[in-house]
Amino acid sequence: MGDGWTMRKMWVGAGVAVALGMGFVMLLVVGVYLVAGSGAGGVGGGAKRLAKGSVPAAYQPIVQKWGNLCPAINPALLAAQLYQESGFNPRARSAAAAQGIAQFIPGTWATHGIDGDGDGDRDVWDPADAIPSAASYDCSLASYVKDVPGDPTENMLASYNAGAYAVIKYQGVPPYKETQNYVRVITTLEKSFAAPTGRVDPSEQAAGAIAYAQKKLGTPYLWGGTGTAEQGGRFDCSGLTRAAYESVGIELPRVANDQYNAGPHPGREELLPGDLVFFSDDLTNSRAIRHVGIYVGGGYMIDAPRTGAVIRFDPIDTPDYFGATRVTEDGAKALPTTV
Repeated sequence: MGDGWTMRKMWVGAGVAVALGMGFVMLLVVGVYLVAGSGAGGVGGGAKRLAKGSVPAAYQPIVQKWGNLCPAINPALLAAQLYQESGFNPRARSAAAAQGIAQFIPGTWATHGIDGDGDGDRDVWDPADAIPSAASYDCSLASYVKDVPGDPTENMLASYNAGAYAVIKYQGVPPYKETQNYVRVITTLEKSFAAPTGRVDPSEQAAGAIAYAQKKLGTPYLWGGTGTAEQGGRFDCSGLTRAAYESVGIELPRVANDQYNAGPHPGREELLPGDLVFFSDDLTNSRAIRHVGIYVGGGYMIDAPRTGAVIRFDPIDTPDYFGATRVTEDGAKALPTTV
């Protein structure tokens, strides 16, 4: 019958098993995944646009403009680098003396820092200078290795990590674990900052994550709860979503706004059971997300809402609905641990 039919049978089996304990809401899982299995084609190609709210509004125009500086970069890739480096924190400072939102060390800034906003100075702490400088530096590296075979973006990223000389020497991404991991991480994170240009593939682990969350219905909320025995098996919102995906072998960050970057972002009309759904008082900034739940279909999620409440079904269509993430194993592994 082919792989598509195998996937559809898997969704049906998983959906029916979970539906036995979840009533009408989980019955929707079967139908939704039948449609997804037949229509999903992955993220299409084309020019990269930033996903709504994925970059803080104050920096979005700069990232969008400078992310198109040369063919080796795009706005989503530049955003992924900034997120990896500083979590969009313009005051970030590392133990290695790296500074600002783009984490330039002083020597590199002296050579590659530019006056991005044209105000007459080059300030590593000013995102209006640092973000354009990061894009300019990327493009300079890309020009150094333009004659090297392979993917120009991967060669640029490898140069960023290991130096252009190493990329030229090995005629591509050098055989260094750290460099190969850096290239993989940034190109994976790029997908969480790019607006999808086609249907996003279903998650194979979604049904298991929903089944875990369903078993926790009725459990009292606990601020900071991660479900440990000492906490009486109680959770807060991101503790529940983290545990649900951990039960199927995917390790998510602890807090909701970092969980948002664990995969691509389907639109509201494309939601599938298992997607994480997020809520914020600032709909322009993913770093301001304050709540997360697991979508189960029919406009409902399972979530741990607040102190005094229990884990329950709640509607997602509220004024503070921010967006959704389709969790992927690679996306979760690519997330930085220090933002």
